[in-house]
Amino acid sequence: MTRRTFIKKAAAGAAAGIVAAPAIAQTNPTISWRLASSFPKSLDTIYGASETLAKRVAQLTDGKFNIRVFPGGELVPALQVLDAVQAGTVEIGHSASYYYFGKDATFAFDTSIPFGMTSRQQTAWMDQGGGRQLMREFFHDYGILNFMGGNTGCQMGGWFRKEVNSPQDLDGLKMRVGGFAGRVMQRLGVVPQQIAGGDIYPALEKGTIDAAEWIGPYDDEKLGFNKVAPFYYAPGWWEASAQLSFYVNQKEWDKLPKDYQAALEVATYEAHVTMQAMYDARNPAALARLMKNGVKVRSFSKSIMDACHKAAMEVFEEEAAKNPKFKKVLDPWRRFRQDQNNWYAVAEAPMQGYLISKK
Repeated sequence: MTRRTFIKKAAAGAAAGIVAAPAIAQTNPTISWRLASSFPKSLDTIYGASETLAKRVAQLTDGKFNIRVFPGGELVPALQVLDAVQAGTVEIGHSASYYYFGKDATFAFDTSIPFGMTSRQQTAWMDQGGGRQLMREFFHDYGILNFMGGNTGCQMGGWFRKEVNSPQDLDGLKMRVGGFAGRVMQRLGVVPQQIAGGDIYPALEKGTIDAAEWIGPYDDEKLGFNKVAPFYYAPGWWEASAQLSFYVNQKEWDKLPKDYQAALEVATYEAHVTMQAMYDARNPAALARLMKNGVKVRSFSKSIMDACHKAAMEVFEEEAAKNPKFKKVLDPWRRFRQDQNNWYAVAEAPMQGYLISKK
């Protein structure tokens, strides 16, 4: 082959490559999805996870797969996001699974159950400990594919108009508290209320409820609960962590090109990690501001914690006895939690305790 012939063939090959590249890109369709969130747009942490997801998916698909995010109540009611995804009203949703506890208590494992795992432990269970497989088997019956969608970390125990020092002080208390925790607290006389985040403040202000739990200092400050309830309790024993989830309609997922599916899954991981980092970074300063403005931080007494723990264990056993789906998840979940706590007791907890003592 002469040098001139070689150059001509190489140039032809390069030209073919230039033509082929966009042709390959054009094989991917332009897709638009709608995402319904359970959370108000004012909460850049928890609502922001959906925006993180949408932005990354668009970047990874050269702007061909676009997800438009709608805050709670704008497209569908905040506490009906899962129903909307199941029905195909929207292709994807972002919510807390324990909001749907009334359908089946098993939903709560995808978010948190009382006296459960920390954020890191929950992620380990879902990602490496078999939790994802168990929950996907459960969600399959609803035509939904679930993905981890963030975590708040350990939550606060809520805002109270009056101090609560003993289990007796809880009797008759009307409290905004979701899912499993509500059933547990009913045993102590609490009247649980399921209220969406954006509606909590007016209910607390008007006296419709006596107490309310939401998340933690950063978000609670934004919602202004300190203006109507001065006592801020910890810990939120019902949420040692609270995992949020992205729900995808299974039929819509199956229609996606494989590389779009990969982009979406990668984006859920980024949103998951980013939310937890935001809370960890912003809660300390927010708590300091609340305390400076007169908020009275309190710890639940041992008698309250013990009473709640006892009630929670009773509810677990009762639910497992009548609900095979719940028991199927509870048993391996308990084993994983115990293994995690055995390990944390050796290094993590002593190290953290020592550092706290040195402040």
